[in-house]
Amino acid sequence: MYTPKNYRNDNTEEIYEFIRQNSFGIMVSHVNNRPWATHIPLYLNIDDKGAVTLSGHISKVNPQWKEFNAEEVVLVIFQGAHTYISPSWYDHENVPTWNYLAVHVYGTIKLIEGEELYDSLSKLVDKYEVDSQNPVSLHTMSQEMVRKEMKGIIGFEIEVKEIQTTYKLSQNRNKHNHSLIIDQLEKKSDDNACQIAQEMRKRVPEK
Repeated sequence: MYTPKNYRNDNTEEIYEFIRQNSFGIMVSHVNNRPWATHIPLYLNIDDKGAVTLSGHISKVNPQWKEFNAEEVVLVIFQGAHTYISPSWYDHENVPTWNYLAVHVYGTIKLIEGEELYDSLSKLVDKYEVDSQNPVSLHTMSQEMVRKEMKGIIGFEIEVKEIQTTYKLSQNRNKHNHSLIIDQLEKKSDDNACQIAQEMRKRVPEK
């Protein structure tokens, strides 16, 4: 994706945490020579050697998986907080814009099945159940039911080849106008605006 240099985030750990916190992504590949997107939760895996993969699954009736191949590069989009920036917040005349956080992941894909798929599903369930009052796991469910449901999905793993980031947080503004934007965002009563304000506070211009 197009990203001006001052909007990039090169902090690997921050990027991984962003993916974990915004793990409901959009996987894009090609079906019949047309872009095809599926909205799905994905699990970030990092092995002992530092290899990074994303694992997930889609419905077997979704035709996207039928055209997966080892040569094709798929794109996964992770969208974070985003909010409108009004020109009325500056100390000078300007135009409206939008601040946002986004991560694009590119990689090659392979299908997984059997115990490998079971382990992938187990990790996903454990991740999202952790805050439940009465958490469940794949292991506590009826195994007959779980195995039956698994027949209706296709599991996959994406070997991450490249990560691109855009953290557009008014880095092109001077310190005074940067502060004015934060003040206005913190007055708004929506989570997106507050999250963008928090991220902006981590990146205050020197001048």
